[in-house]
Amino acid sequence: MREKKITAKANPWLRKALLLIWGTFIFCLLLFFGTLGAVSAGWLGELPSFKELENPNSFLATEIYSADNKLLGKYFDKENRSKAEYEEISPYVIEALISTEDERFYAHSGIDPRSLIRVLIKTVFMGRHESGGGSTISQQLAKNLFPRKGIHSKTQLVLRKFKEWVIASRLEKRYTKEEILTMYLNTVEFVNNAFGIKSASKVYFNSAPDSLTIEQAAMLVGMVQNPSLYNPIRHPEQSLNRRNIVLSQLYNHDKITKQELDSLSSLGLGLNYHSVNHHEGLAPYFREYLRLWLQRWANEHPKPGGTVWNIYRDGLKVYTTLDSRMQNYAEQSVSEHLSALQHDFNKHWSSYSKDPWNWDRWGDHYKPHFLERKMKQSERYRKLKKKNIPSDSISLIFNTKIPMKVFAWRNHTGKEIDTVMSPMDSVRYFNFFLQAGFMAIEPGTGRIQAWVGGINHKYFQLDHVAGTRRQVGSTFKPFVYTMALDEIGFSPCFKVPNVPVTFEDFKNWTPKNSSKYKDGEMIELRDALAHSVNRVTAALMKRIGPESVINLVHDMGITGEIPAVPSICLGTVDISVLEMAGSYTTYVNKGVHSKPYFITKIEDKHGNVIKRFIPEQNEVFSEQTAYIMLQFLKDVVKMGTGIRLRYKYHLMNEIAGKTGTTQDNTDGWFMGVVPQLVTATWVGGDDPVIAFRSTALGQGANMALPVFALFLKKVYADPSLGIHPDEVFPKPSQPLTIELDCDKYNEQNQNDYQELDNEDDLNF
Repeated sequence: MREKKITAKANPWLRKALLLIWGTFIFCLLLFFGTLGAVSAGWLGELPSFKELENPNSFLATEIYSADNKLLGKYFDKENRSKAEYEEISPYVIEALISTEDERFYAHSGIDPRSLIRVLIKTVFMGRHESGGGSTISQQLAKNLFPRKGIHSKTQLVLRKFKEWVIASRLEKRYTKEEILTMYLNTVEFVNNAFGIKSASKVYFNSAPDSLTIEQAAMLVGMVQNPSLYNPIRHPEQSLNRRNIVLSQLYNHDKITKQELDSLSSLGLGLNYHSVNHHEGLAPYFREYLRLWLQRWANEHPKPGGTVWNIYRDGLKVYTTLDSRMQNYAEQSVSEHLSALQHDFNKHWSSYSKDPWNWDRWGDHYKPHFLERKMKQSERYRKLKKKNIPSDSISLIFNTKIPMKVFAWRNHTGKEIDTVMSPMDSVRYFNFFLQAGFMAIEPGTGRIQAWVGGINHKYFQLDHVAGTRRQVGSTFKPFVYTMALDEIGFSPCFKVPNVPVTFEDFKNWTPKNSSKYKDGEMIELRDALAHSVNRVTAALMKRIGPESVINLVHDMGITGEIPAVPSICLGTVDISVLEMAGSYTTYVNKGVHSKPYFITKIEDKHGNVIKRFIPEQNEVFSEQTAYIMLQFLKDVVKMGTGIRLRYKYHLMNEIAGKTGTTQDNTDGWFMGVVPQLVTATWVGGDDPVIAFRSTALGQGANMALPVFALFLKKVYADPSLGIHPDEVFPKPSQPLTIELDCDKYNEQNQNDYQELDNEDDLNF
C-alpha cells in the first residue's frame, strides 16, 4: 500500500505554521530594515552629523617634548589620551586586534552578517553568552566616539545598537580601514589613567606604541574586552590568561608559529609600570612652571575663532628647549649630592642640643613658635580648621601617632617609605630637609637645557628655580667688578688695600671680611674676587655707586627690585636661580645677554605650528669686559673658593665660576661656567633657619659647587651631547687694551699705587 505524502496542501495546520513562520520572518526583516532606515533618517533620534564624523570629539592631552624629542609629560584633566598615527603603531598590535576582535575586519563594511547570525543563534536562542558578541571594530569605534548615555531599558539598548550599526557604516564610507583601526586604538580606555594605545604603551611598558613586542601587544589588546577585569596591576593572573588567549588567536590565524606560541605563553607580563601623575617623570618642577605659563599664554593668544585654547583637552604639542639627557644628569647630580649633604646636616645637628630654628643666633623671632607656625601652614591643619574642629582637638590630632608615608633618602635616591609618626613629628621631619635649585643654559642662545626645582616634587612642591628668590651672596660680586672694569678700566692685576671701608651716608656701614686672608695687605683685584674679599668689593662699590650696578644687572636680565644701598655689593639681594643663570650668559656671550627661554614651538593636534619662539638678546658691555671678567672667574676656580673643582673633582678644563654664601650660611650658591654651558646652583632650606652652624659646611663651595661638578662630569662623559672639555672661551675680536699679565702690568705701573693712594675719590 503506497504511503501518502504529507504536504501543506493536504495538511492545513502545516500550511498555517509555514505561513506564520514566513510571515514572522518577513515581518522581522521589514521591521529590521524599517528600523534601520528610520534610524538612518534620524526619525528615532539624532545621529552624528557629517562634520562630527569627520571630526570626532575626543579629548587629547597636551604633550610636552624635550629638545631631543622625548616625551617629558602631559597636561590633562580626566583622560590621559594621546594621538598615535597608524605608522606609529606596532604591526603586532594590529594583527592581535583583528585576530581577536574582528577577524573579517577587511571583508565587511562596518557590519559583519556572519557575526550577527552567530549571536542570534548561539547567544539569543541557545543562551551561550560565552560565544562572544557580534560587534565589529567599526561598531566598537562608534560606541567609543559617541558613548551610550541615558540608556535605562533593553528597548533603548536595542535602538542604540541600530544607531551604532548606522554610524559604523558611515565611518567605513568616510575613513580607510587603517584610519578606523588607528581611531579605535586611540579611543580605547586601558584603565590606570591610560587612554589610547600611545598612553597605554607608556604607562604599562614605558614604551612607544611602535616598539611594543608581540606579548606586550597581546596583553594590551587583551584588555580591550574588559579593561577592569584584565587590569594587569590589580588582576595580573586574569590579564596573563587573557594575553595568552590573544596569542592563541594569533596562532590560529597563522600570525605566529606553535613554537612561538609556547615560548611567548610561558613569559610573564614583563610590566614596566609608570603611574601617570604630575609628580613623576623628568622635570616635574619645570613642567609645572610651564603649565602655568602655558595657561596664561593660551588666555592671551586665542584660536582664530576667538575661543581659548584648552591646554588639557585640545591636544597641543609643546616642544621645549630641555635636553632629556642633561635633565636626567642634573636630577641625578642633585640627588647624589643632596642625599650626602642631608646626612651631614642631620649628623651636624644631632650632636647639638637644639634644632636649627631654636639656635641662639635667631633670638626670639623663631623661638618657640617655629613648628607651631609651620603646623598652621599645613594642609592638614587648614582642613581641620575648615571643619570648625576645636583647637585642643586639633592639638590632640597633631600629637597622635598614625601610619603615614614620608620622603627619605635611600642610596642617593629619594624614596617614599612607610612609617609611624605624629603629624607634628612630620612637620619637624619635613622642615629639616635641605633643598636645591639648579639650572643649565646654553649661553649663545639662552636655551634652558636642565631645570631642577627641588629634591622631590610630590613632597616639596616649591620651585627653587623660578618660584623663589634668595639672597645670592658673593655671586653678586662679579657684577660690581664688571661695572668697575667697564667704567674705570681696572686691570685684574690692579692692587687695592684690604682694609675696612666705611659708607658714611649709610649709617657708617663698614663690612667685614669672612676670613683673615691677606688682611691689611695690598691685594690684586683678581685675587680679591677669587677669595671673595668683602672689603675690596665694598671699595669698588663706593667708587662706582649702587645705581650704576643696579642698571647693569637689570640689563643682564635681573628684573626684581634692587634697593640702591651699598650692601647689595655683598649679595644681600634676593634673586632667582633662573635670573642668575641668565645673567652669567653675558660673560660667555661676549657681553651680549641671552634671555633664558624654554619653548621652541607650539603645535595644534593636527601638527600645525601656532607659535614659534626665538632667542632674545641685548648687548650689555664690551667683548673686552666680558673676556676679562671670565679671567676673573677662572681665577676663582684656579686659586680661589672654587678650587675644589680641581683637586677633588679633577676637572682640569677651562672653567669659570663663583661661589656664594649668605649670612649665617642660610644660602649656598655656585655659578658654574664653561664655554658651552652656564649653570646656577642654590642649596638651602625652604625656610632660612635651616642652615649649618659652620661656614666650612654651609659655604657655597660645600653646599652647591658639588652639584655642578657632578653634573659636568656626567655631561662630559656623554659624547652625544656635543659638549666637550677641550672647548675654550671665545676671545675678543679686537686686541685687549687692558694688560692681563700681572708681571708686565707691575713693571708698567709700579708708581701707580703711590699716586692712587693719594686720590681721595678712589677711597682705597
